[in-house]
Amino acid sequence: MPVEIDIAHVAKLARLDLSDDEMARLRAQLGQILEHAARVGEVAAADVPPTASPIPRANVYRDDVPEPSLPVDEALRNAPERDGDRFRVPRIAETGA
Repeated sequence: MPVEIDIAHVAKLARLDLSDDEMARLRAQLGQILEHAARVGEVAAADVPPTASPIPRANVYRDDVPEPSLPVDEALRNAPERDGDRFRVPRIAETGA
């Protein structure tokens, strides 16, 4: 059974200025969307818990093993500016006085 929707009211709530053609087209499209959503609700089984993914997921972590890193001079070789052993970057936040 088709769903009857007051598109003019919905458009007013959304502050949309729709033409008569747009309202007619959206009335049919929105009705179909709501009918499909109702069908999905009929299929949902009470014994199936809601989930965000159909496949069980778990975080997989590797052991945190320290490894040698780049020497400071090599890491900073292409830095536009440097301050000792650090990158020098423009200030992006004001400090409190």
